[in-house]
Amino acid sequence: MPKAKDNRYWVGFDLGGTKMLATLFDPAFRPVAGKRRRTKGQEGVKAGVARVIETIHDVLSEAQVEPSQLGGVGMGCPGPLDLDRGILLDTPNLGWKNVPIKATIEKEFGCPAFITNDVDAGVYGEYRFGAGQSARCVLGVFPGTGIGGGCVYEGKILRGRTGSCMEIGHVEVVPNGQLCGCGRRGCLEAEASRLAISAAAATAVARGEAPHLQTIAGTEIAKIRSSTLAKAIAEGDVVIEKIVRRAARQIGTAIAGTINLLSPDVVILGGGLVEAMPNLFLKVVRMTARKRVLPSFSRSFKVALAKLGDDAVAMGAAAWAAQIVTSERRPGTQ
Repeated sequence: MPKAKDNRYWVGFDLGGTKMLATLFDPAFRPVAGKRRRTKGQEGVKAGVARVIETIHDVLSEAQVEPSQLGGVGMGCPGPLDLDRGILLDTPNLGWKNVPIKATIEKEFGCPAFITNDVDAGVYGEYRFGAGQSARCVLGVFPGTGIGGGCVYEGKILRGRTGSCMEIGHVEVVPNGQLCGCGRRGCLEAEASRLAISAAAATAVARGEAPHLQTIAGTEIAKIRSSTLAKAIAEGDVVIEKIVRRAARQIGTAIAGTINLLSPDVVILGGGLVEAMPNLFLKVVRMTARKRVLPSFSRSFKVALAKLGDDAVAMGAAAWAAQIVTSERRPGTQ
């Protein structure tokens, strides 16, 4: 008997710390409508959830699709999550705590809804549609303001019992190193994130070692963005390049340890720092990881740049929702 054609639409929602993005995908997973809004910081749970619902309604209206045509809604969310119950336990930058977003979305749209960590959703998007297609195991690492990690293993997002895992940003890389936001010392995020790099770069400016960065941004850390660092390096600030290369080596070291545990065939690099300096990060991370893994693993993986950019989370969240719904409908699957 021929397989019935699936005519359902899927919504992918990226609930980022500074923005929210809803994308509607047709049954072939082509984007047909999208809506991006900036979040309003501490606007309160009720108003914030209402904006999420309004944004989804907007993309449905734009595409003239009825809620009854939806197969499901997938949401990529930051912060600690209860994945099974669909609860946002504590959402950074929004101030939301214990929000039952899954139940709220399901009640509003009459279809299944699922939440996953936003980095996990992005890695799943790359696995399905981007740089990790056809891989058995994909490891994604995304250095930016922090350092996020995610893993897709044999088609499934690697997760903990109730929440997400793969917190590579909190792997210790420097014993008794810089104080991390988590309260520990020497975490990868404290040593190699954009904030850590910017702090070291500001110190170099104060010492008179980075004249080009001095002209561009001075010593104000908030102004030393990924693009600013890239520009300073391009204009000849050698010390800034050394700082960035050190951070890339630290990332490569953490990735090497993860390769020894999981043996991914693809390691995907993304995030603001990588997008600003792709060649530098790709080369240094690849070289460092190959030097530090078991010799038998040194040629077992490739390091690639993320392909989907800002669309990865929404695409991955929608595809993950479709994967769960489809699996639940197959006889003998869980």
